[in-house]
Amino acid sequence: MSEQELLRPGERIDDLQLMGLRVIQSPDAFRFSMDSVLLSDFSRVKNRTKICDLGTGTGILPLLLYGRAEEITCDAIEIQPDVADRARRTMRLNGLEGRIAVYTADLRKIKKILPHGAYQLVISNPPYNPSSSSLCCPNPALCAAREEACCTLDDIAAAAAWLLKSRGRFVFMLPAARLSNAIDTLRQHRLEPKRLRFVHGKADRPARLMLMEAMLDVNPGLLVEAPLIAKNADGTDTDEVRRIYHMTDTKEAKE
Repeated sequence: MSEQELLRPGERIDDLQLMGLRVIQSPDAFRFSMDSVLLSDFSRVKNRTKICDLGTGTGILPLLLYGRAEEITCDAIEIQPDVADRARRTMRLNGLEGRIAVYTADLRKIKKILPHGAYQLVISNPPYNPSSSSLCCPNPALCAAREEACCTLDDIAAAAAWLLKSRGRFVFMLPAARLSNAIDTLRQHRLEPKRLRFVHGKADRPARLMLMEAMLDVNPGLLVEAPLIAKNADGTDTDEVRRIYHMTDTKEAKE
């Protein structure tokens, strides 16, 4: 099947500038941003890691992780049929159907979908805002990606706990303001926070986001890593962001 045959009306193919990988995106749906790139970089992954991505959206996280370790396998869950179909076509575009499988499914029913204790890493870039938020948008697809309309953090943590092997890792990203809520929720599902990194727009601004790794059935003990600063004082990308994006002098990160 040709590239054009893989596309639906209004869709486009974006080059990730990583190992020739590309992603199919639609302007009417949630498109990946810097958050996904930072989350994939924060995740510790190596070859032969078995991964599950909860709420895969475009499929960007499995692609970025594959770009770091080509022998991973990943099962990706997406509740929206059209979005899941787009992610599957992205995997076909990259010849990765045998390594990254996309399921159209509700992660709240994970026990009927994927096996218990089968994964070393569960990753998720979940909706950031509670469903009661006034920020909900009129576009249902965007609302599902941004708000806890289809699942909550508690739902995602429960799914991660079911999927992970003992001492397996759950990696996710949320607004920094939800730190205490996240810790409480994780511990209700035997997930103990082990690594934490705050993301700041600039060094003199409060943390906007947090990256967290939790482990299943381990003792307490949290490592707070050095903050990740996205922009220098003059608005240019920091050296670390440039490293994460594999930037050249002419390429700038997209917010």
